Amino acid sequence: MPTTIAEPRPLTAWTLELRAGRRLELVAGAPRLAGIVNLTPDSFSDGGRYLEPEPAVEHALRLVEEGADLLDLGAESTRPGGGVYGAGARPVPAGEEIARLLPVLERLRSKVAVPISVDTRKAEVARVALEAGADLINDVSALGDPAMAGVVAGAACPLVLMHSRGELASMQSGIAFADVVREVRDELAALRARAEAAGIGRARIVLDPGLGFGKTAAQNLELIARLDELASLGSPLLVGASRKSFIAHVTDAPPADRLEGSLAAALWAARGGAALLRVHDVQATRRFLAVSGAIAAAGASAG
Repeated sequence: MPTTIAEPRPLTAWTLELRAGRRLELVAGAPRLAGIVNLTPDSFSDGGRYLEPEPAVEHALRLVEEGADLLDLGAESTRPGGGVYGAGARPVPAGEEIARLLPVLERLRSKVAVPISVDTRKAEVARVALEAGADLINDVSALGDPAMAGVVAGAACPLVLMHSRGELASMQSGIAFADVVREVRDELAALRARAEAAGIGRARIVLDPGLGFGKTAAQNLELIARLDELASLGSPLLVGASRKSFIAHVTDAPPADRLEGSLAAALWAARGGAALLRVHDVQATRRFLAVSGAIAAAGASAG
């Protein structure tokens, strides 16, 4: 695990109990890295590159070699509409999503020991994925499917709840926050309470501020800068800033050229108390945070 690079504060740690006796240890400010594996033709950054099982598995294994602490598989793009991506991604039926996901998930489960997360909004996809060996569910709709809570509670697996507002196809239009950090914090707390009421224990819940989902570029930057206010909720935070379009508002770079901006966001997220980072560039992020952590540790020991 990287050396913590958060500001000095009481150590906050969690243990996520996974399937088949596996565990994932998390620490605020020393984030684990979730390597992104998009099994889609239309994801904003690498859509179509890993649509077939063989290149997808090879990519995932490469991410593990680079130091990914877990893998996050997604078989439906959730590129939001109403902004830079126009109408956003095409919704995918559950059967199509499962057909993309299972060949990759099943092969990886037999090859890797790291936890595997599945990024899906659909209870049926989550159920099939968990039966095939997935360890946790990453739900960008935060229980938008009424059956999702029952699937997750029944499997006793961890769940990522992501903040967003509005429908995926139009959420980047008509954005209105008085205080984006306070409102996201309050709404994440409400989402967590809803999940708990549905039988999902708090110790299994991870919260995600939903960068890029119903927020302006300036609001995404503010959420990262004030992440410690979200960390005060007491649940582990997952931050997904990698290659997102708000970086281009600062650097004017296309998705493939947003590494520097992604690393800057990763550093600030770690300093704010993030416990998980969802990233495309695992090796670069790990090395960057390792050096940043070593500098922080040297400064602390000298003081």
